[in-house]
Amino acid sequence: MLIDCSYGIPDRAALIIVDVQKGFDDPRWGNRNNLQAETNISRILQVWRKTGRPVLHIQHLSKKLNHPLRPEASGSEFKECVEPLGNEPIFQKNVNSAFIGTNLEQYLREHGYNCVVIVGLTTDHCISTTARMAGNLGFKTYVISDATATFDRTGHDNKHYDAEDIHNISLASLHDMFATVVRTADLIEQLMIS
Repeated sequence: MLIDCSYGIPDRAALIIVDVQKGFDDPRWGNRNNLQAETNISRILQVWRKTGRPVLHIQHLSKKLNHPLRPEASGSEFKECVEPLGNEPIFQKNVNSAFIGTNLEQYLREHGYNCVVIVGLTTDHCISTTARMAGNLGFKTYVISDATATFDRTGHDNKHYDAEDIHNISLASLHDMFATVVRTADLIEQLMIS
């Protein structure tokens, strides 16, 4: 699938890397799908940087006690595969949306970034919430399906939900409503020809 964002990916499209932090390796989260997500994010990031496009990092700093993403916990640190460069801004949040409690929207608008590509963790929480808000705020939004992942969940009815099912349903609910969902290979192909 080719990405229609003004005939390809604009030079000023922003890559938003959400919550790729060490704390998501904690066993407390349980079973996870798409163990290749970080590899795909790293591939995208390398190509993105080579093309000179802007990279924005989102860091979740939880306010919950004993949470692996608390500011003082080593789990709040970025994974090495996405370590920010000095010129790449970091937006710190403590809720699911990268737009709440941060100046992300203002930053995007001030720099003329009207197209965003979202990758990271987790599909049904921070990726979905951020993508929904980006779409509602009028940004042309892409979510990269195999550059995000989630965990098994237990519902209000104590029913178990598999991570892969949650991931796929979350992406299906975003596609063509809030964002366009594409694969890493398709994104990289577009980056190389635009």
